[in-house]
Amino acid sequence: QLSLFSLTMKRPFSASHSSVDSEELKKFQLLAHKWWDEEGEYSALHSMNDIRVPFIRDTLLNMSSNYNLGSPLSGVKILDVGCGGGLLSEPLGRLGASVTGIDPLEDNIRTADQHKSFDPVLAKRIQYKCSSLEEIVEECMETFDVIVASEVVEHVADLEMFIKCCSQVLKPEGSLFITTISKTQLSYILGIVVAEKIIGVVPEGTHEWEKFVPPEELERLLESNGFSVKTVNGMLYNPLSGSWSWMESTSINYAMHAVKAGVQGRLSPTGALSEVEGEQPSATASTTL
Repeated sequence: QLSLFSLTMKRPFSASHSSVDSEELKKFQLLAHKWWDEEGEYSALHSMNDIRVPFIRDTLLNMSSNYNLGSPLSGVKILDVGCGGGLLSEPLGRLGASVTGIDPLEDNIRTADQHKSFDPVLAKRIQYKCSSLEEIVEECMETFDVIVASEVVEHVADLEMFIKCCSQVLKPEGSLFITTISKTQLSYILGIVVAEKIIGVVPEGTHEWEKFVPPEELERLLESNGFSVKTVNGMLYNPLSGSWSWMESTSINYAMHAVKAGVQGRLSPTGALSEVEGEQPSATASTTL
């Protein structure tokens, strides 16, 4: 892979080098019209909202002192990277956030746009763009308070470039939320053999075990690119009940919250970032196996 250190930070990508994997796009192209079928191929992502939305909401509320009861995320600018059909963008918009959803697949954006149009409130709060992350870097430098990349990093072609781009479009002290699949024997058995081949809760061929990311590797990449990892929580999907729950082990699925260094935090260890760290102790040590 092309070394990112040879590229300037202003333009961290080139036309020939992208975080988007064209083979991955082909897989999702076939299912673009199925996003809002709650009993279909994306049923597990629908039910994941039951835990990923409160995780994002409550983490942000714990870091903030001013919010509206009816719209707790009012005034928060969120970028939903790899938004698909808008399954996560919509509930975040309902919480009051201003959401920009991007996805490199035009059919996904068309589906997302059509679905949000049924709700006039969401139509104002959510904007969708057919774009890769690196394509919006220059126009969106330090624009967003929050980035969510849910079930995305296991599909990107260049994870470090993806994280660098996240950092560039995020404001100082902004939050990055990631959910993904760990790289263990157990995740191979449950995430691919059982989920795809035996019970078919995920379309066959959706995942490649080689692209799964262990939490230790993701944490190392984030920390070396100016983020401070605050929380790592294991997640478990029960295919019988179709529901998700939190668990201590991160050996299958996990959620991570990281905060970009603030301006003061980059200059001095006693800056604003350090104060936030004091309030949000990292759960990594106790939850990572």
